[in-house]
Amino acid sequence: MTNNPPTYTESDITTKISSRSVAETVSLFTEILRAKRLKIFSVIDQRAEAQAVGLELRETVLVVFGSPMQGTPVMAASPLAALDLPLKILVWADVDQTKVSYYSPSALGRIHNLSADLAGNLAGINALTDALVTS
Repeated sequence: MTNNPPTYTESDITTKISSRSVAETVSLFTEILRAKRLKIFSVIDQRAEAQAVGLELRETVLVVFGSPMQGTPVMAASPLAALDLPLKILVWADVDQTKVSYYSPSALGRIHNLSADLAGNLAGINALTDALVTS
């Protein structure tokens, strides 16, 4: 039996536009996460890491976050879901826009063959990012 790795398409990625700079968007998102008592596992400034080795990269920040109460049952049901959890959003500069991108909960549910209930554990990312780009 072969376990095929998850396969994503561009349509599996949700992208929203923020009216703020990358730094302001990341700052607001981490504030939202803290207010919701969600765990922030890491904030990775990928541009800074590139610059540290003499390379250039547009502003690109990955925020890794989640709720062990919601994510653990997903990983228990589908161990390979741990490749995609905790959840993450990418905040990045695209010319004169700040974009917020992430794998859609429906794509994660499909890729990992999750029940509707378990896929629902991941759906909060939509409301969090809506709050981010509309506030």
